[in-house]
Amino acid sequence: MRRSMKLAAVVLSGSLGIASLAACGAKSTDNTSSSAGASGAASGLKVGMAYDIGGRGDQSFNDSAARGLDKAKTELGVQVNEAEAKTGEAEADKETRLKSLVTAGYNPVIAVGFVYQSAVEKVAKENPNVKFAIIDSASDTQPSNVTSLTFSEQEGSYLAGVAAASKSKAHHIGFIGGVQSELIKKFEAGYKAGAKSVDPNIVVETTYLTTPPDFSGFNDPGKGKEAAQGQLDKGADVIYSAAGSSGNGSIEAVATAPGNKWAIGVDSDQARQPALSKYADHILTSMVKNVDVAVFQYIKAAKDGNPLTGVKNFDLKAGGVQLATTGGFLKDIQPKLDAATQAITSGATKVPTAPEN
Repeated sequence: MRRSMKLAAVVLSGSLGIASLAACGAKSTDNTSSSAGASGAASGLKVGMAYDIGGRGDQSFNDSAARGLDKAKTELGVQVNEAEAKTGEAEADKETRLKSLVTAGYNPVIAVGFVYQSAVEKVAKENPNVKFAIIDSASDTQPSNVTSLTFSEQEGSYLAGVAAASKSKAHHIGFIGGVQSELIKKFEAGYKAGAKSVDPNIVVETTYLTTPPDFSGFNDPGKGKEAAQGQLDKGADVIYSAAGSSGNGSIEAVATAPGNKWAIGVDSDQARQPALSKYADHILTSMVKNVDVAVFQYIKAAKDGNPLTGVKNFDLKAGGVQLATTGGFLKDIQPKLDAATQAITSGATKVPTAPEN
């Protein structure tokens, strides 16, 4: 599901801010008619969320953030408003999106994805009385009214690598990254380290779909499918994709390939996603990044008057990352995964954040 956004260049007032959000394709989910909405109005907490490319419905990263927002709306009674990015947009579009949410009275404002880092810093400095959160990014230069919600992706990916190497019959696996960035390299690094802890001689194919400033690699299932097919043709029989909705194409390629090949999903439990359910028998597991947990905790803390500040990292020990068990395909290797988990959480295994050459 995709919605194009036509953002107003200038927001003149609070009412115009709301109008500009509607005009640009932002999805208002204010719930003023229900008891939850009334509670939110009484508390004065109105939460704005600006999604990354792909938006709600990407079956992966953005959807995980959306689940946290939905839970906050239902359980905490906050009012919410959502706005989505578009492929190829300028930095000014991100700034305008955030400013529109601020002008319309939303505070805190949550930016989903590291691509918002510059825009969040600029808009937060201009609005010191508004609280912001950014997912997947932490900067030494961001102002004190910005909270970073980060994850130890490398730790969950290490477990995905253990699973991949344990299930591979070809001793040949693959990794597909959406955009060649420092964040996605954490996924690659952990995955390779985990796989090599099981099979030091395993072959790991690596493909990145795009490089910055081209972020379309997170929203191009066709490219994901093509990349996965290329790795399958080279002999890989397990492929892990950290590529947003592009990973949907990778999963399709693996699921429809001859023989018993495995896909590993990311961010959400992708075997449970409606659009991917027909491929569930070929999704070995997903490296779930609990963005929903981080979003809900951030909003709840703000509502309780004790907002999270600085950098809040969600690692394996804190339940920030985990492997999905849908389908029961990991049962035979669960002891091996449990041992790897214990080694990481105890500190015995230090998972790299950058891939080895």
